[in-house]
Parts: sequence; C-alpha cells; structure tokens
Amino acid sequence: ILNADPRMATSKIFSPATLGAVKLPNRVIMAPLTRSRAESVTGVPTPPMLDYYSQRAGAGLIITEGTQPSFQGQGYPRTPGIHTEDQIKAWSDITAAVKAKGGRMFMQIMHVGRIWHPDNRAISEPAVAPSAIAAAGDMFSDKAFGMVAMPPPRALETSEVPGVIDEFVVAAKNALRAGFEGVEIHAANGYLLNQFLATNSNQRTDMYGGSLAGRIRAVVETVEAVSEAIGADRTAMRISPGHMFNDLVDEKPLETHVALLDALRTEDMAYVHVMMANAFADAFNNFGDADTLLPSLRPHIKGNFLAAGQLDLAGAEKLLENGLIDFPVFGRPFIANPDLVTRLKEGKPLAEPKPEFFYTPGPEGYSDYPAAG
Repeated sequence: ILNADPRMATSKIFSPATLGAVKLPNRVIMAPLTRSRAESVTGVPTPPMLDYYSQRAGAGLIITEGTQPSFQGQGYPRTPGIHTEDQIKAWSDITAAVKAKGGRMFMQIMHVGRIWHPDNRAISEPAVAPSAIAAAGDMFSDKAFGMVAMPPPRALETSEVPGVIDEFVVAAKNALRAGFEGVEIHAANGYLLNQFLATNSNQRTDMYGGSLAGRIRAVVETVEAVSEAIGADRTAMRISPGHMFNDLVDEKPLETHVALLDALRTEDMAYVHVMMANAFADAFNNFGDADTLLPSLRPHIKGNFLAAGQLDLAGAEKLLENGLIDFPVFGRPFIANPDLVTRLKEGKPLAEPKPEFFYTPGPEGYSDYPAAG
C-alpha cells in the first residue's frame, strides 16, 4: 500500500487546485468505493455512511460509491440510490456534514445494467442491458447469504434508451439538490454505459450498436444531456479502457475510447477519470502494455485528467510531473486512513484495511478506523 514520505509534503499533490466549477484544497482525490452500507431494500444511506464520508472530508474531493439512478439500475445488495426523497434527504445530511469539515463531494451515478441478481433488487422486473447476454460470474446475495450466478438481462428497446439517459439527468439534478458539487457518470468497470461501449456486451444492430459510432452513442448522449442539465463544469465521466472486470471485453478498447473522448467536449467537462487496465489485477488487462494507456489517452482529454489504479504517492507525483494526469485518485488507502491527506503530508504510517469488512453491513471495518494520534 502507499508509503508516506515526508519529503512529499510540499509536492504539487498537496497544493490547491481547480476542478471544473470547484476549488479544491489539494489534489488527493478519494476514489468511488462500493462499501454496501445503505438500507437493503430502499437504498437510503445510513448513519454509518454519514460518519464514514465526513471522517474523510480532508480529501481534495470525495467521489461517492456507485449510486443508482433508479431501482432498475440496482444490482448489488445495499447500494444507495439518488431517486427517492428519502435517499435525497439522507445524502443531503451527508454532504452537509462533509461541508462542515471543509470537504467537497461528487456523486458517482452508476446503472449496473446486466450486473445484477433479483435477490438484490427492490423491483421484480428483470435488469436491462444493451443485449440479452448474461455476464459470466457470480455476485453476493444477502437472501442466499452466498454467491449466486447473474441471470441474463432484457435487451433495451431502441425507444427505451432515451428514458435510461433521462434517469442519469434526473439523478444528476437530485445530486445537486442534495448538496453535491457535481456528478461522475460511470461508464467503466463493466456497468451499463460500459456495456454499450464493448463489443462482447453490445450486439445491437440499431443506432446504439453495430458500428463504433453506434456503440459510443448512448454514452455521448448521456454526458451531453447531463452537461446541459447541470453544467458541463459539474459533469465528469469515468472510463476503464481494456479493463475486463465484470466480464467486459472490447476487441479494440483504445480505438473505442479515443472515439468516445473525441466525440465529447472534454475541455468543458469537470474531468475525465480513467481506471487503469491493470488496476485490480493483471489478469483483467485487455489493453496491452498498461504503461502506454495514459500517454495514449492524454492527447484526447483536453480538460482535467484523473487516474486511479494502485497508485502510490511517488508514482502519483511522477505522473503529475510528466503531465500525464492532473489529479491522482486513491482508493484502498482511504478505507483504513480517514485522515489520509494528513498522514501523507506528515509522513505518518498508514493503517491496513480489513478486507473481510469491505462489503458487510454496519460500522465495523467501515467508519470505526481511527485517525492517527
């Protein structure tokens, strides 16, 4: 995990910066981390979530865990939503607590698409996706108290896609109403928008599939619609070229994502957030030489460029110095170190997280990690 180095205390990482419409006290970005602590049926954030996020308010920016824009967008147990008044109220309390400590938050909006199981949903309707192709693999079910296979989704009709895009728009408006500074549209990690991009999950022959232009269309339209609704400078996007998590395989990931980036006015957006192809494990890398990913994408991202994937402090500093990224994103180190920025600046040792509590309900292994003495 990260090694704190007091020599880095004066580095660019700890200097104030501007990200779209938001001024940040530093460049240490907290990654979106699924932690499964919301209410199981309603998707309402819980009191431990308020504690967890407010404890980490020292980050330059907190990006929330993936948050569904509708009950249709839910697939995992205990993930939060941003589409009911109870959810919006609970998130409002969280953003207020974070702001009271000087923090800033973007909400990641995530529609899971075919990554689902009926045990984990509040509605009985089947999941929807670009094509009726099940994702290989299992997911956890509270009801079964174990792993269950993901069933096939239903393919979206052409006429239904604009409605799904509108779910992202309404969710973005709700997020700003709840006190967020902006939103990150999740087009990565094998979820719905990523499923439109990839050749193995999108086998459509209509305007949202077939050609490369067709496969990127739903993502482009979503980003443009959200940008129009809340402002491009409060709209961001996450992508993961060549990252095969959730059985997501694209034949030409660089070509696909270059076309996507070139179709968007990235210079006007808050940022583009890239998940590196080998972020979870080398086995998930379908890109090729992972070291060439950021240099290949940099010319096509005209605005702020964020990157995540097992970065340590020295590696993040090097990427900043070389101009490959503008903001580094840290995930696991924030789990056990709520005061991560302070620890890094002061060279204090970092605590190790407890993986057995990553996705369990309640405060244990979540909001009970202490700050450094």
